[in-house]
Formats: sequence, structure tokens, C-alpha cells
Amino acid sequence: MAAFNRRQWLKTAGAAGAFAFLGSAEALAHPGPALTDVLLPPQGPVRLSLNENPYGPSQKVKQAISDAFSDMYRYPYDLMPEVVGMLAQKHGVPADHIVLTVGSGEGLKAAGLAYGQHGNEIIAAQPTFLALMDYARVFGAYIHDVPLDKDLVHDLDAMERRITQRTSLIFVCNPNNPTGTILSAERMRDFCSRISERTVVFADEAYFDYINEPNYPSMVELVKQGMNVIVSRTFSKIYGMAGIRVGYLIARPDIAKRLRDHTMASVSIPALAAAKAALSDTDFRDFSLRKNAEALDIIYKTLDEMNLRYVRSHANFVFFDSKRNIQDVNTLMQEKGFLVGRPFPPLNTWCRVSTGKTDDIKNFAKALKELA
Repeated sequence: MAAFNRRQWLKTAGAAGAFAFLGSAEALAHPGPALTDVLLPPQGPVRLSLNENPYGPSQKVKQAISDAFSDMYRYPYDLMPEVVGMLAQKHGVPADHIVLTVGSGEGLKAAGLAYGQHGNEIIAAQPTFLALMDYARVFGAYIHDVPLDKDLVHDLDAMERRITQRTSLIFVCNPNNPTGTILSAERMRDFCSRISERTVVFADEAYFDYINEPNYPSMVELVKQGMNVIVSRTFSKIYGMAGIRVGYLIARPDIAKRLRDHTMASVSIPALAAAKAALSDTDFRDFSLRKNAEALDIIYKTLDEMNLRYVRSHANFVFFDSKRNIQDVNTLMQEKGFLVGRPFPPLNTWCRVSTGKTDDIKNFAKALKELA
């Protein structure tokens, strides 16, 4: 057994499991971001429902995970500072501003737990990504759901009017999921800066890398000024690491400690190795952005041809009005071999479709036209 090395394991152990986790042997043998677009064995409908990056993880990340197997007997704690340091350098903050989490989902839930107890109130848009609010509600928080405006953008004025003495946190997902919209840079900065004097503002920047507006500011700049602002980021989207589970929060030290005290797990050694490799792999990041733009263009052209309303996206998905109940759309698209986004009430005719691989998006476009 001692002679059974990692390379042999990757080629032979549990063929299906290894295939799903690391990709094909051909992909491992040929480095380069373009070759991550290797066809996997058929696994049912094409999944365009969860905003995953189907081109990841990158070759460098796969190799880092493989190399980390020899350290699997160790606990990860003494390896975390290096990744924390890399993230701190990336964002220009001290290391005590970074909270590593098992995906950004854990960070969202930790914030929901930290700020949602004892009958506190949380304000958020509707629809938006619900992980923080759903978790906070379990612990007794009251959630103020504020509808988006007519352009499907956060109605910040209406959100501000909901603030009471019991408001502990305002959640702003920017770019927003499921709409893909962003607030203007000045509006976002002004709102977070001003409102943070009254309560904590949580800026979910899971899709920040996809924003195509030049010099758009991250709210990390407000964290650097010591404001009551929390920013969340993830490796799940642009880095194609949704199944590896690495995310992080950025906040001033006292807030970061409070959040850290409410986390429930720790990032694994393979995930830490993957994060290190991803942060240095700018080629894969650029490749992912190019492929995402390519897929968006196909979707936009299809929707224009079909005269269906949509909003231009700053993420890896498009939100469009299908003009029929989304439950029916889900059923019909699944019959054609595609999974698309779940219902997002009250926008019950709107459909969210993720930017999959180019051929999958072309086939999706053809299937969508057949429903017209």
C-alpha cells in the first residue's frame, strides 16, 4: 500500500468519485485554463441553476489539492495564517480583519447568528440571497423584506425607512442574486457609509469579480476606515470552487472577532491549499471572465430575439421575464435537459439562468426558443 502514490490514486481510486472531484486524467496531464473545459460523463440535466463556474477549479488548484493529500492527517489551524495573510494583502487590511469561513455561506450564517438573536431586526431586499436572513430567523430575528425598485435594484430609501432601534444589521447583496444588478458606486458607498453610523451594514460581494463597471469600489474601503461594515467574499464563483467550500469575511477587528466566535467549522487542508493556488492563478480568473462574457452575450441575443425583458448582469447568471409561471418553466426546461433557477417570489414569472459552458448555453438558447 505504501507504494500506492497519489498519481495512481487519481487514476484509479473510485473512478467516478475521482472523476467528479478532480476532472479527467487528460485534464490533469495538460495544464492551461482552456483545457479545464473537459466533458465529464453524463450526469443528468445540464445544471444552469446554481451559479456555478463549470470551468473550475483550475489546473493549479487541482494540483494543489492533490499535493495536500500528504498533509491530510494534520489539523489545519497552523496553516490558516498563510491564507489569511494572502487575503489581507489582497485587500490591503491587517490580518485581524479576515475571518476564514467554510464557504461564504458559513460567514453569512455566522453573521445571522451574531446579529439576529434576542428579537433583533434585519433589513434586506426581496428577492435576494437568503442564507443570512433564513438563519437569523431561526434564532428569533424579525426580517424586514423590502421589495426591489422598478429596475430590480435595491430600494435603499425604502430600506432606510425600515430602520428602528432594534435594527441590528442591513444586508445588501451587490451584485444582487438573483437579479445580477448593482447599485451605482456613489449610491452604494454613500448608503453604507451613512447607515453604518446607525447599524451594521453587511455587503455580500460574492459576485464582485464579475462587475464590468471600471473602478467599481468594494466596501472593503469602508472597513479600512473603521466603519460598521462587513464584507463577504467567496472562492465558489470566479474561482470555480463551489464544492471545495472556502469563503471569508472582512471587518474591523472587534466585529471580526464577534463573527469568528460564531463560526462553527474550520476550512480544511485541501481547501486551504486550493485557496492559495487560486489566489495566484490570474490566468484562470481571466479565462473565467472571458467565458462568462461569452455566455452572457449568447443569452442576451436570444432574449432580444424573443423580445423577453431582462436586466444586464454583473454576475454569472441572467434574470429574465419568461412571461409564464416559473414552476412551469422549470418543468418544461427539465424535460429538455436543463435545470434553471428556483422561484424568486414575488417575481414569479422571472427565471434565473446561470452561465454554463458555451455549448450548453447554445443548447439552452435553442431549447428556450422552442418554448416560445
